[in-house]
Amino acid sequence: MGTPDFAVPSLRSLLEDEIVEVVGVVTQPDRPVGRKRVLTPTPVKVEALSHGLPVLQPERLRRGESVDALRELQPDLIVTAAYGQILPKSVLDLPKLGCINIHASLLPLYRGGAPIHYAVMNGDAETGVTIMYMAEGLDTGDMISRVAVPIGDDDTTGTMFDKLSIAGAELLQRTLPGLLAGTVQAVPQDDAAAVYSPNITREQERIDWNAPALAIWQLVRALHPRPGAFTLWNGDVLKVWACAKPDGASSPTGVQPGTVLGAGPAGIEVATGSGVLRIIELQPSGKKTMDAATFARGGQLAVGTVLGHAAEDGADDES
Repeated sequence: MGTPDFAVPSLRSLLEDEIVEVVGVVTQPDRPVGRKRVLTPTPVKVEALSHGLPVLQPERLRRGESVDALRELQPDLIVTAAYGQILPKSVLDLPKLGCINIHASLLPLYRGGAPIHYAVMNGDAETGVTIMYMAEGLDTGDMISRVAVPIGDDDTTGTMFDKLSIAGAELLQRTLPGLLAGTVQAVPQDDAAAVYSPNITREQERIDWNAPALAIWQLVRALHPRPGAFTLWNGDVLKVWACAKPDGASSPTGVQPGTVLGAGPAGIEVATGSGVLRIIELQPSGKKTMDAATFARGGQLAVGTVLGHAAEDGADDES
């Protein structure tokens, strides 16, 4: 049971495993994608159909007919990876070996829907994957196995998404033999140490130039490749896709955070609440992503311009 690209390597690992048989795949319904709203299957569905597997796409897994369709597959084990729906007790109780989840964090850190975003946003040195038994709570089940994955300065949520999807598939391969043999010893989570990672809100996407340069740099990386960090410029949304790691330089005294300090071949330097941030890739509203140096050469973002100030509130993002 899975939906995005993150789950595809795990499905492939199950298909390549000689000790298991994949009897069916459950994924989210096809959704409209892009400006033309083309109905598009999920990456997991595409992979499943390429192997001739039965695919179920219930809109609501809690409905009786959805549970009945799952019951007909007679699964011994249900493996989930970024499926996108909470499994009701009626489904959790179906397989004799239980339901396990491949979760992209080192639980109990970052329970919830955006664990990779928060690990990058908070400047963590590492994150990882936890395979756990599923329970009725949100990512509260006992942990079966874990693997840590470092987060480098060049990593974004996108690059960590790819790394963790592979790490999860490899961890699943190592975990399955013991799980099927009944020899795993699951460990309860420490609920007191739990940290939640709810889905990213629109307000979190907006850059607060009063924050330290380091925190903004982490935010930009965390929101790449989606949904993207943004600021406001001339009443329009200006997406910020990449910045250089702050070098510790101080903002000039008395300069308002968000003020453009310089624009040239190296990018666009902006004052923050603590330090200077250099933007190296951005996207004006209605235009394609471009490097900041190219944008600066157009002379559109003059030194002294203040980004994101209150007078521009209310702009919406159509890019």
